[in-house]
Amino acid sequence: MGQFGVGQPVRRKEDVRLLTGGGRFLDDISMTDEAHAFILRSPHAHANIRAIDTSAAQDAPGVVAVLTGADVEADGVGGIICLAPVESKDGREMPQPPHPLLARGRVRCVGDGLAMVIADSSAQAKDAAERIVVDYEPLPAVIGTADAATDGAPQVWDEAPNNTAFDWELGDKAAVDAAFAAAAQVSTIDLVNQRLVVNSIEPRGAMGQYDASTGLYTLHTPTQMPHMAREVLAGPVLHVELDKLRVVSTDVGGGFGMKVFVYVEQALVLWAAAKVGRPVKWQSERAEAFLCDTQGRDQVTHAELALDGDGKFLALRVSSTANLGAYLSNFSPMIVTAAGNPMLTGLYAIPAAHVEVKGVFTNTVLVDAYRGAGRPEASYIIERLVDTAARDAGLSPDEIRRRNFVSPEMIPYTTPLGITYDSGHFVQNMEDAAATADWADFEARRKQSAAHGKLRGIGIGAYAEIAGEGPDEGAEVIFEDDGTVTVLIGTMTNGQGHATSYSQVLEDILGLPFESINIVQGDTARIATGGGTGGSRSMIHGGVALKHAADKIIEKGRKIAAHMLEAAEADVEFADGSFTIIGTDRRLSVAEVAVAARDQANLPEGLEPGLDAEARSEVEAPSYPNGCHICEVEIDPDTGACQVVNYTVADDFGRVVNPLLVEGQVHGGVAQGAGQALLEACIYDPENGQLMTGSFMDYALPRADTLPTINFEFNEVLCATNPLGIKGAGEAGTVGALAAVINAVVDALSGLGVRHIEMPATPERIWQAIADAPGNT
Repeated sequence: MGQFGVGQPVRRKEDVRLLTGGGRFLDDISMTDEAHAFILRSPHAHANIRAIDTSAAQDAPGVVAVLTGADVEADGVGGIICLAPVESKDGREMPQPPHPLLARGRVRCVGDGLAMVIADSSAQAKDAAERIVVDYEPLPAVIGTADAATDGAPQVWDEAPNNTAFDWELGDKAAVDAAFAAAAQVSTIDLVNQRLVVNSIEPRGAMGQYDASTGLYTLHTPTQMPHMAREVLAGPVLHVELDKLRVVSTDVGGGFGMKVFVYVEQALVLWAAAKVGRPVKWQSERAEAFLCDTQGRDQVTHAELALDGDGKFLALRVSSTANLGAYLSNFSPMIVTAAGNPMLTGLYAIPAAHVEVKGVFTNTVLVDAYRGAGRPEASYIIERLVDTAARDAGLSPDEIRRRNFVSPEMIPYTTPLGITYDSGHFVQNMEDAAATADWADFEARRKQSAAHGKLRGIGIGAYAEIAGEGPDEGAEVIFEDDGTVTVLIGTMTNGQGHATSYSQVLEDILGLPFESINIVQGDTARIATGGGTGGSRSMIHGGVALKHAADKIIEKGRKIAAHMLEAAEADVEFADGSFTIIGTDRRLSVAEVAVAARDQANLPEGLEPGLDAEARSEVEAPSYPNGCHICEVEIDPDTGACQVVNYTVADDFGRVVNPLLVEGQVHGGVAQGAGQALLEACIYDPENGQLMTGSFMDYALPRADTLPTINFEFNEVLCATNPLGIKGAGEAGTVGALAAVINAVVDALSGLGVRHIEMPATPERIWQAIADAPGNT
């Protein structure tokens, strides 16, 4: 292994460029004669559009065009499609109402676009939009997740009676019912996974170009999945062949799932560019991001766990209602069903499980995947339920888990919800975390806090998540004339450090100089196919694709080296970047072979010139990263202020390519999980659907002082389903954090009789729970 090979804590090589101003984000891209777009958005959550008068806006200074839903319809431009519909348990297909680029006839949420103003500058476009007159007929709106399917609720779509998109199930209901009937103990909990605003550092944006001479559209946009964006926008929206649309994504300033999806603005700038004959650019402002980006979570859940007299789990029953918003996003039905719910049994050997999810429409912005994509919700449900069951059974939180974890001897283990754990030491993760967190001496620390008038609590969040699903990834390794190596790959970095970790894989296998490897992503004209980045899939699929390409290079290179060294192929070995005749010092480096391979005279008969190689990942099964978070909090009962005082993580990510990058990923994930647990909530006025937390004045994000230094360690158990042994790591920090934090808060309050507190556990909410606690009456 070289200095920069797999397993080494290499600093990100892309950071020098980014930190010295060399990044190229959408706002850095300008084009000759570009125009700027502004979207006029609805102030109503639900209203009929009686009329739109754009005449004054058309006459405003600098205005190029004002386009409405009528223009979209007249040009035959399609809308945004759902890519992941689900079936209800009765076999009913899910209704898929239209998602138009601009509303026509009715708006269905605050922020719904009605008109696009295109002008010479963004300021002129915004000023002109204020001149548009819209005659609205306000309608009753439905906002709350729990209220959407109730009798008499306002209807978002006629084709979805009771606002219900689907009623989905998974598992064996009969087996669960039988287990509950025979149980010695049944523990229940009701939970809310509140709605979240994603808030990436770089807001969304899009620039469309159209070349009338070739019929080629080009979209510049920060997206996690350029190839998917091309597929959705080309045929369904623009009605052109794939080769008539190029999608380019340069640097992407954060995504967290929100930049996976295709948005109306990306389609609008392409259509408008062709219509006005100029490049058209739209850049979201932060206020727009709060209104229009897909949001996360927003589910209400009732969960039950059946146990025998020894505290062993018998069955799990979960029923959730999931808010989809006013329209279907690309993947929202799958995210709230198949993406996360198979993980509901967690790390536990639960013989039977049954899950029901009702997806509902409301007059709110779309909901789709947010970091973890259903798995934080699932982990939160099972881990809060397990803690509740432990209190009901008189067991400690660690003991009830120890009794019920899937043991290494049981692996491979298939859960009743259909997933198969291929590897893992779940008890070891908890014991490692407990030792580092000094679990054994916690009660002494609790007494010390009590002596100072504080409440102290400790909580476990043991988790498993699914990572690496989705299509195969392709990678192409090209040896350039100047001695560098170019890698074309279909993932899309948005902060993960792909240029570093991919280079580490190639250095480790091929012995290529780390600094000579250039990673190219984000251009559908250069990269033929791509699965993109999401679901912690990049190193699993991208890394494995690179390994397969490297294996091809070694196989072909050995043939060429044997020919050049005048040796039998069987006598040539490859190690440390060189082909060597076994037992001699005669060798050729892979770089030397690559140069020689360009000349047919250096090749054995039957080989084509060149050492370049391309391959696909061909990973048949996902991975299951797992671990244990332990959080310790201290609460001031007079104010409800909660401080996280200790945080420990023991994670199993299989083989770790770069410990430094992975640790950073976990730190960020824990911060986002703690943000949901303690601070964040997207709140709409239940009466009129206005967003009440529409800026950072009202929406709290975690800060540097939200968390202490995180104690972190790896427990590497190699994944058995891919040749690198990797398990995805990008979302795991969030998956484990929600329950760890809330379990700690509830533990701190348990002496007062508090059994649960909803997220976010703000000081006000904690103070109220203390005031209302049975122990205070």
